[in-house]
Amino acid sequence: MRQYIHNKRTLLILSVLGILIISSCSSNEKKETQTGINTAVLVTVSQPGTDGKQGLTVSGQVEASQTANISTRVMGYITKINVKVGDRVNKGQLLATISNDDILAKRAQTDAMIAQAEAALKSAQKDYDRFTVLYKQQSASAKELDNITLQYQSAKSGLEAAKQQRNEVNAMLSYTNLTAPFAGTVTQKMMDAGSMANPGMPLLTIEQSGSYQVSASVPESEISLIQEGSPVIINIDAIHKTISGQIAQIDPSSAQSGGQYLIKVHVPDDEKRGLFAGMYANVMIPLKQQKQTNTDNAQVMVPISAIEYKDQLTGLYTIGSNHTALLRWVRLGRIQGNHVEVLSGLAANEQFILSAEGRLYNGVAVKIK
Repeated sequence: MRQYIHNKRTLLILSVLGILIISSCSSNEKKETQTGINTAVLVTVSQPGTDGKQGLTVSGQVEASQTANISTRVMGYITKINVKVGDRVNKGQLLATISNDDILAKRAQTDAMIAQAEAALKSAQKDYDRFTVLYKQQSASAKELDNITLQYQSAKSGLEAAKQQRNEVNAMLSYTNLTAPFAGTVTQKMMDAGSMANPGMPLLTIEQSGSYQVSASVPESEISLIQEGSPVIINIDAIHKTISGQIAQIDPSSAQSGGQYLIKVHVPDDEKRGLFAGMYANVMIPLKQQKQTNTDNAQVMVPISAIEYKDQLTGLYTIGSNHTALLRWVRLGRIQGNHVEVLSGLAANEQFILSAEGRLYNGVAVKIK
């Protein structure tokens, strides 16, 4: 009887333990399910925008309207450079000097040749005047007068040749004193005093003060859609500035630029404040209206902020059928403002995750806000 009671008590204890274990498992499953719902990342989704070729954005650089590389036509040692990078210079200001002892010696030689030619001309002119009188008095023959006339003309030509040689020497001498062709700022200094200057090798670079333009390249597929005088919008990210400009020049050839046509965009003088040559700029160019654009050929545009970069790959997150994030690899095209063109990997009617309130990765549960 005692054994029976003991067995019944053991069976009762085991039954209670089993009920407790089953209840605990059910509670854990509910808790895990509830936790999975609560930890889903809240996301904002969007669809790609399409661009029907109404505008074109190209990259360029701010540059001075006029730039000059200062060089010389003579070879010699640089004796002095009077400016440094950042200095403002006036038109005609002396920038650098080059040794000119050999040219000065040549000028002294030409001066001596001129003196000699002048003396020969005076002697020939006296003979010419004398024989002219004698010929009129019939005391000299026509042959003698012709000979004296030729000597006189030769002496005049000799003097003229000597003077032109001196002009040549003076021109060469001027290349040893390098002056500013216009008022501007020294932006580069390639050589120092004591260096050997060679013909055509730049010593300094000067950019004109107070006038800027943007130089940009337009692909050959779009060049026929733009024209000179068209208004454009210039965005300078470095100084967070937007400028209204105008296309001032379109290069008609791309032979030296690999299919890219160079354009110059004028920057108004009242917008030059804060600009420096070399700043990068984005130029938005409105394109000429075309015939009805086929929507199949429209560009698929997404915000740059939605793009994920993994090594050399680019992608963006989409939402899978089980409400999880799915990283989709895409191939990108050109950038237009804050958007980038998606060439492949995303259709125009597909949704993608624009932003998330948490860390995204493949397979993470997401919930659309």
